[in-house]
Amino acid sequence: MSSLLLGPLLRHVGTTDATVWVETDSPSEVLILGHRERTWTVAGHHYALVTITELTPGSTTAYDVRLDDVLVWPRADDHRPAPRIRTLAPGAPVRIAFGSCRYARSDAVDGDRHFDPDALDCYARGLAELPPSQWPNALLLLGDQVYADETTPATRERIRQRRDITKGAKEQAADFEEYTWLYAESWTDPDVRWLLSTVPSSMIFDDHDVRDDWNTSALWRREMQATDWWQERIIGALSSYWVYQHLGNLAPDDLEDNKLYQQLRTGDAEAEVLLREFAAAADREADGAKGARWSYRRDFGPVRLVMIDSRCGRILDADSRSMIGESEFDWIREQVHGEYDHLLIGTSLPWLLARALHDVESWNEELCAGVRGTRIARWSEKLRRAADLEHWAAFRRSFDALGELLAAVARGDRSPSDTAPATVCVLSGDVHHAYVAQARFSDPVKAQVFQLTCSPVHNYVPSAMKVAFRLSWSRAAERVTRRLLGLLASVPPMRLSWTLRAGPHFGNELMTLIADGRNATVVLEKTRSGDEVPRLHEVDRLTLS
Repeated sequence: MSSLLLGPLLRHVGTTDATVWVETDSPSEVLILGHRERTWTVAGHHYALVTITELTPGSTTAYDVRLDDVLVWPRADDHRPAPRIRTLAPGAPVRIAFGSCRYARSDAVDGDRHFDPDALDCYARGLAELPPSQWPNALLLLGDQVYADETTPATRERIRQRRDITKGAKEQAADFEEYTWLYAESWTDPDVRWLLSTVPSSMIFDDHDVRDDWNTSALWRREMQATDWWQERIIGALSSYWVYQHLGNLAPDDLEDNKLYQQLRTGDAEAEVLLREFAAAADREADGAKGARWSYRRDFGPVRLVMIDSRCGRILDADSRSMIGESEFDWIREQVHGEYDHLLIGTSLPWLLARALHDVESWNEELCAGVRGTRIARWSEKLRRAADLEHWAAFRRSFDALGELLAAVARGDRSPSDTAPATVCVLSGDVHHAYVAQARFSDPVKAQVFQLTCSPVHNYVPSAMKVAFRLSWSRAAERVTRRLLGLLASVPPMRLSWTLRAGPHFGNELMTLIADGRNATVVLEKTRSGDEVPRLHEVDRLTLS
């Protein structure tokens, strides 16, 4: 009899349809709410993504999972509410929870005093006590869902038993098989497993899903490609990401048009070979080749989400260095065209940093390009990697282009009726602190434009870095930094400014954006050590419109 290894994960949910992802221990037929789907196999692992249709708008439907008509989920002894699908209801408020950087799970770091309780664990326990009407419409996981380069003691032991850890990837994930262990370790956490079964999730990768500093520069890529282990690592990373994270981001219509998915689910060709070829081609985009589009769009009634790949799709050639390739940026321009009350731009890396940090990253990009000679360029490359100077500010042309696009949306230029949304919000993670910053443009705009950053869900930041982040938001740090950096290299003048509205906050945390008509509010909650039963505690609330 087949068993359920991972899932169910509730992924896309629309007004009348939904998708549910599972991994099983053997080939089987998956049955959910009368909809059947055969598993397909990759490297000995079995998966299915079940599409459920003909749901009622605004309805709540409990579901179970059966393999070959045998009930396998929920378990009989589970005290949590049954998993359910809540379709979008016209006119109802929209709640979007988001965060990033979740290291493994709570019991993987037992005894490590650096880690406060896991925010997703706490969030799940709190939701289980609330009526479904107060559950979010989506959970956005904005990068570093797994840490392939910082494995836990349990995973390192499995790696040692499988291969020689003195060579190749050493104690980091090396290939598709070892990536499956990372997802199993993270997604079998009982509270998180329940959360992902009943709250729709949308995901995008960041560097630790592959390796720290992934695609930070052309030189970094050349060094990785020169090793004897990197190619297998990147193929395993992108193949597993496609299976475990990306597929569920797609709406049913997009799945119908996805040639690779249709080939795998119908068994037309060898799945592992197809996925390896796809992953290798996707990785070549950073070298200028045509790659995959990992970015996608989701509409939650009057709230539009455009999720941007700011990692794999980078162009790293010095003459055309950009966060996003031009064809993908054209696609983004198309997706923001239309009528909606709120636009969300999801990108793992913040668009707006503390101004002092922004200037450092833009300055570093100029020095790495050689404006002060090759010796300083080499030193600047080392600094770039050591300090993670790789955000939008370090891709200045892309930073400016995104700013111009958001300003156009905020003016109403991307609306057929010239009507601007109430808010434009960039949702990000990565930097291990949370804050809200508001953008100001030189020309008037109609919408409020914000950077909403929330990180980590389960990780930590050293005390010295907390001090550095706090100082970087000060006006004094901004003035001093600009004066000192100007002695070495000049950067193009800014076309916008921004101010800190909330934060910075530190700890394991989660943000929720609540959109009710044209009104929007953001709430930040965090965990704290010492709670007898760990919970999320509200620490900030801000009205955006």
